[in-house]
Amino acid sequence: MEHPIPLMRTSPMRRTVDSCTHAVQPQHGPEPKLLCIVMRRPTGTAPKLRIPMKQNHVSPLPRTVGFGVLLLLWMLTPWASATAQPSDDPSPHSEAALVSEVETIAPGEPFTVAMHLQMDDGWHSYWKNAGDSGMASSIDWNLPEGFSAGEIQWPHPTVKEEGPLVTYGYSGEIMLLVDITPPDDLESGTEVTLAGRGDWLICEDICLPAHADLETTLSVDADATPDAEWDDAFAQARAQHPRPAEGVSVQAYRSDGSFVLELEGDDLPDEGVRFIPGEKRTISNTAPQPVMRDGDTRYLALQASEYADGSTESLRGVLLGPDGFSWSMSDRPHPALAVDAPLEGEFTGDLSALSEAGTGASSTSLSLWGALGFAFIGGLLLNLMPCVFPVISLKILGFAKKSGEQPRIMRRHGGLFAAGVVVSFWVLAGLLLALRAAGEQIGWGFQLQSPGFIALMALLFVGIGLNLSGLFELGTRLTSVGGTAQQKASGYSESFLTGVLATIVATPCTAPLMGAALGVALTMSAVEAMSIFTALGVGMAAPYVVLSSVPALLNRLPKPGPWMETMKQLLAFPMFATALWLVWVFGQQVSIDGVALLLGAFLLLGLAGWVLGRWPAMQVEGRTWMASRAVVTTVVAGALALALLGAGTGAPASASTQPTDANWQSFSTEQVDAVRDEGTPVFIDFTAAWCLTCQVNKRTTLSTESVQQAFDDKGVHLVRADWTNRNDEITQALSKFNRSGVPLYVLYPGDGSDPVLLPEVLTPQIVMDALNELPDTRNDNPELASERP
Repeated sequence: MEHPIPLMRTSPMRRTVDSCTHAVQPQHGPEPKLLCIVMRRPTGTAPKLRIPMKQNHVSPLPRTVGFGVLLLLWMLTPWASATAQPSDDPSPHSEAALVSEVETIAPGEPFTVAMHLQMDDGWHSYWKNAGDSGMASSIDWNLPEGFSAGEIQWPHPTVKEEGPLVTYGYSGEIMLLVDITPPDDLESGTEVTLAGRGDWLICEDICLPAHADLETTLSVDADATPDAEWDDAFAQARAQHPRPAEGVSVQAYRSDGSFVLELEGDDLPDEGVRFIPGEKRTISNTAPQPVMRDGDTRYLALQASEYADGSTESLRGVLLGPDGFSWSMSDRPHPALAVDAPLEGEFTGDLSALSEAGTGASSTSLSLWGALGFAFIGGLLLNLMPCVFPVISLKILGFAKKSGEQPRIMRRHGGLFAAGVVVSFWVLAGLLLALRAAGEQIGWGFQLQSPGFIALMALLFVGIGLNLSGLFELGTRLTSVGGTAQQKASGYSESFLTGVLATIVATPCTAPLMGAALGVALTMSAVEAMSIFTALGVGMAAPYVVLSSVPALLNRLPKPGPWMETMKQLLAFPMFATALWLVWVFGQQVSIDGVALLLGAFLLLGLAGWVLGRWPAMQVEGRTWMASRAVVTTVVAGALALALLGAGTGAPASASTQPTDANWQSFSTEQVDAVRDEGTPVFIDFTAAWCLTCQVNKRTTLSTESVQQAFDDKGVHLVRADWTNRNDEITQALSKFNRSGVPLYVLYPGDGSDPVLLPEVLTPQIVMDALNELPDTRNDNPELASERP
C-alpha cells in the first residue's frame, strides 16, 4: 500500500485536506498514475455564525457581540487564505525535455534519446524503486509506426532519509536514457517525430505530480550522425549507470528469513556500504546494513521487508560504497556496483563471530522488550520533570480532596486519569506516525514548533491560573480541585481531562531513557510503535493509579480542610509561571508584535474571567445572564483571534542563524563533517527553547565555567542544533541517532571513532568524564592551541 502524499499546506487558520493515491487507471498508458483529491473551503468565504436569540428578551449587547465576532472572522479570512494559491504549471519546480544523442537516424539502427529532467534546488524525483514513499518516473511513448522503445536506463540513485522513511531518487539534473529502434524501411531524406508523455513526482517538504509532453523531430539518413551538443551529457549519464565490478565476486544467501550479501575482492570498504534494492518489498529500507569482515571477504546483513512474501529468488539492485569510494572497473573507477545475485540457499557462517565495522550510534537499537522497559521507566521519571509539576500537583490535591470517599470511587478517578494520559499519548503518537509516514520531517514535541499551539497553551494556563486564584468559578473545572459528592460524574470527566492536560504539558520534556525508546518506536511497525507509546503513558500514570488504589497511601494525605483553598490559590502561580515560560518560547518563534498580541489576548482573557466572577451563573438571570455570557463569548473569541494573529506575525526581526553564545556555532551537517575531517572533536547540543530539560541542562551544566574550560582544554568545536522551529536537517540528524526529540548530546572524538551519546539529564561531572576520554588535540595541532574552536 502506498503512503498518502501531502500536496499543500495552508495557514494555521484553515487547512486543506489533500492526498494522493496510486490506485487509479490512467488515460495514457498501462501504468497506474496519481489521483489527487483536494478538498477545501472556497477562498474568500468565512463560516457562518448563527446566534439564536429572542429580540424582545435580549439587550443590544449580544447583537454587538455577534457583529464583533463576524467582524473578526471577516478580518481573518484574507489571512487564512493567503497561502492557498492554485497553480496551473503542469511541471512545478521542474522542467523536462526529450533530447537525442543523434541528429540523424539510420534505418534499422538503434539510437538513444533521453528525458532530460531539471529540478529546482531542494526538490527531487524518484528512482525505479522509490523506496518507502514516492513514485518512479515514467514515459508513455507515442512513436511512429514500426518504432519500438526499450526500458529506461536508470542512473544510480542517492539515498534520502525522510524521518522514519528511506527513499531513493535524484536531485538537480538527470538524464533518463531510452534506446529507440527504428524500422528497416525508413526512407532517407524524410523526418520522423518521436513523442510521449513524461510523468514524475517532484518533492521537497511536499510532493506534487508533474508531467510534460515530450517531442523531438529527427531526419533520416543512410548513416546516423551524432549530435555534438549532447555528446558529453549522454556520456556523463552512462557513467552514472551501475555496472558489474571486475575482481569483485557477489553472492547472496538467506539467513533466518533475511539475507546476506557476500562480497569477495581486494580493497573492499569496511563500512558505509549500502545495498539499494531494485524491487519493492525485498528488504527493509530503514534497517541498518552492518558490514562484517573476514579477511578479504565482506558480509552485508540485510533485513527482509515486513511485506516480503518469501518469493524472492535473487537480490537485484545497486551497491554503493562510502562517500568517495569507487568500485574498480577496467576503464575507470565507478561509484555504483550493479548486483544480480541468485539466492544460493541458507548462509552457513556465523556472522556474530565476525568483527563488525561501521556500527556507530546510528546503527544500534533496542529490542522491542527493551524499548518497552525504557518507555515505562521514562514515563515514571517524566513525573519528576519540571514540565509536569503544575498539573500533577493539582491531581494530588484532588486526591486529598476526595480521600474520604469510597475506595471504588477513588480507583475510578485514578483509572480515568490514567486513561486520559494513555489516550493522549495514542493521539499524539498516531498523529506523529501519520505525518512522518506522509514524509513530514517532525519528531516528538512537534506541536510545540507551532507558534499557534504555543499561544493556545499559554491562554489555557492563564485561564487555569485565573480559575485557581478565585477570579471566577466554573461548574466543571479542568483541574478537578472542586466539586461536591453530588458532582461525581463531573469529577470523573475532570480526572480524564487532567490526564490529557498532563500529557500535553509533558511533551516539552524528555526523561532519562525516554529518548532512546521514542527513537526506536519511530523505526518499528505501527503496532510496535504504539505499544511503546502505550508503555510510556502507563509509566507516567502508574504512580497515580497506585495512589488511588491503595487506601493506606490515601490515608497518609492531609485531611480535607480550609488549607486546601489556600493551596489551590497558591497553585495558580505555577500555572502563571508556565504561561510566562510559554510566552518566552513564543517570543523565540515570532516577532515582538506577535508577543504584544499574545499579551493582549491575556488581557482579554482576564476581562472574561472578571465578568464571569462579577456576574456568576447562580446569582443572575434573564437579560443580565445573557448579556454577561455574550460579553464573555465575544472577549474569549477576541483573545483567541489575537493569539492566532500573533502566531502569524513571522520570525523575530532580530532572528539570526547563529546562537547567541559566541562560543557555539549553528548546526550544519556539512560544517560538522568538515570539522571532523580536520581531526577536531565536536560536541553537538540538540536543543529547543520549549524543551525545559534542555534549558535546565544549559544553565546548570553547559554554560558553567568549569565545563566551558574543559571544552576549551580539549579543543572541542561546539555546535548548537536549535530545534525550536521546524528544521528538517536537524530532524534527519536526530533520526540518525535513533532519536525523535530533544535533548540529545553527541560528542564526536577527533580520531574519527564512533560518537558518544550523553544522557538526557546532564551534570558537569558527566560532561567532563566524557571529555577526559578524548585525546588532547591542542597538543597535537598548534593551530588549535591558540584559538577557541
